[in-house]
Amino acid sequence: MRRERFHGRYEETGRKCEAEGCREPGEFRAPGERPHGFDGPGDSRWFCLNHVRAFNSEYDWFNGMTPDEIIEAQSPINGWRRDTRAFRADAGVDGVPRWADFDDPLDAIGARASELRARAAGRQAYARFTPREREALGVMGLEPQADRKRLRSRYSELVRKYHPDRNGGDRTHEGRLQSVVEAYQLLRKAAAFA
Repeated sequence: MRRERFHGRYEETGRKCEAEGCREPGEFRAPGERPHGFDGPGDSRWFCLNHVRAFNSEYDWFNGMTPDEIIEAQSPINGWRRDTRAFRADAGVDGVPRWADFDDPLDAIGARASELRARAAGRQAYARFTPREREALGVMGLEPQADRKRLRSRYSELVRKYHPDRNGGDRTHEGRLQSVVEAYQLLRKAAAFA
């Protein structure tokens, strides 16, 4: 049995290297713009051997993390304090009905379907916003059904709460105030509020 010289090579995928001007086959996968998460695997980019080496030499796994998060990620016991999916009480399955709570199994299935429909409707309400606008809604503490009037009143509430001139000179919330101002500036120009 012959071992591959380069671990992770996907030969004959038909992909081209994504580096600008390169005509080599893209046989090595690298992380793309969207990271992996709850919604599934993230995006991938494909490079030839030389360009994946260049990408890896510049890749920063800790980018965007606070110093405390970096220390936590580097800890030798990182991940061991969490319950693993198999040993949690719900086995890692969110919102599954307990069959003993229902007389008829079809009622349990119907309850789960109703919950999934409600969750999908909630996601659909956010669909009119870009990802940055959804993040700004979170900063402002607004629901996706909010209108321009509610946006303005919420902005006024938060400025009164966090601005040092309005909260007795407390400057500890200036970072939060800056986030609120940036979120408001983004949302007031959003097409969803037109």
